[in-house]
Amino acid sequence: MSALNTTYQSGFGNEFASEAIENTLPAYGNNPQKPAHGLYAEQLSGSAFTVSRRENLRTWLYRILPSVKHGAFSAYKHAGIASHFSDTYANPNQLRWSPCEMPTQKTDFIDGLIAFCGNGGADHGSGLGVYLYAANTSMTDRYFYNADGELLIVPQTGALDIRTEMGALVVTPGEICVIPRGIKFQVMCDEDIRGYICENYGHPFILPDLGPIGANGLANPRDFLYPTASYEDQSGSYKLLCKYSGRMWQSDLDHNPLNVVAWHGNYAPYKYDLSKFNVMNTVSFDHPDPSIFTVLTSPSNTQGVANVDFVVFPPRWMVAENTFRPPYFHRNCMSEFMGLIHGVYDGKEGGGFAPGGSSLHNRMSPHGPDAKTVEKAMSADLKPQKIKGTLAFMFESCYAIHPTQAAMDSDQRQHDYQSVWQDLPHMFDG
Repeated sequence: MSALNTTYQSGFGNEFASEAIENTLPAYGNNPQKPAHGLYAEQLSGSAFTVSRRENLRTWLYRILPSVKHGAFSAYKHAGIASHFSDTYANPNQLRWSPCEMPTQKTDFIDGLIAFCGNGGADHGSGLGVYLYAANTSMTDRYFYNADGELLIVPQTGALDIRTEMGALVVTPGEICVIPRGIKFQVMCDEDIRGYICENYGHPFILPDLGPIGANGLANPRDFLYPTASYEDQSGSYKLLCKYSGRMWQSDLDHNPLNVVAWHGNYAPYKYDLSKFNVMNTVSFDHPDPSIFTVLTSPSNTQGVANVDFVVFPPRWMVAENTFRPPYFHRNCMSEFMGLIHGVYDGKEGGGFAPGGSSLHNRMSPHGPDAKTVEKAMSADLKPQKIKGTLAFMFESCYAIHPTQAAMDSDQRQHDYQSVWQDLPHMFDG
């Protein structure tokens, strides 16, 4: 068994090569008749073989045993997994929830998942699922892969030690991690962990085009970190869990599946530190559109709108003159699920939107700052101001988002959410 390696390679979508044992990868990148060290060659494809070269996703794995060596899968009962998101109607109501509670019984990352809302599905090849997780113990003898979509993990409390086939990623609050579809991993933790997950059923996340912004800004490719090869060679009794077509399955393993000694390709998990996001904003007046806060995007089949956008609202300077600075009242064609990692979101200074909490504003449903924020912003002295000590984010989709029945029935749902706007005064003097 090798020592755990937590060094990283940088650059979004690069073609990487990584070896835990020197000279394991074959010369010229071919698939040799007999790989070095008695390993097996296995290709993991994240795209169709024949897509354009710039969109082709695949990685060659040189592993101790191939993935096909496992027992038959059987159903695994998991109350928190959603097979689809049509049990409840998407509706125009503004919805908000307080943070979910930490488990009192031993609960690992997988059993701590609960489906909150979503649309589409793996069988449609589009849409997203939003999950919350809360756990307090490691996946010591269990491993997981998601055949339905890639997972964008946003920790809110506690560090995640994510051990994958390609190596290890340590992900802390303020960072994100993306695990592509099909890659096996386990989550270890030394403390309570809680956070959010976007399950992306559509096009894999990419960096948004910068357009008139030019060459620099938003999330820079060099700041995305990928693991280096770090294998585990163990025999024993293990479980492999799989999410497939909206349901959970499990099979028996007689070996640790994180047994990749070397790999090369561009289909691999990665992490990103949100503090490295280069914020764009106005230095004159009014608001640029919130698309300037997009970290990653999953394009839809309609040009210009996203299957999923991952948007972040980090610390930044506000200097706009003669402008209502908080997020303006708006209705739009995108559905917005928001979460708060820490601090106070600048559009909800009246309270109720706590770290670990969430809100859902579906497409064309009006929303905006609460009454307290409006009053403060209208009377503010518009000097340059640093918004600091806060980090909020949004999963945004062009499709209506259906809350699950579990979310609608949750004790954390704030049934009085609409009250935050009821004290807005009638100020018309015409």
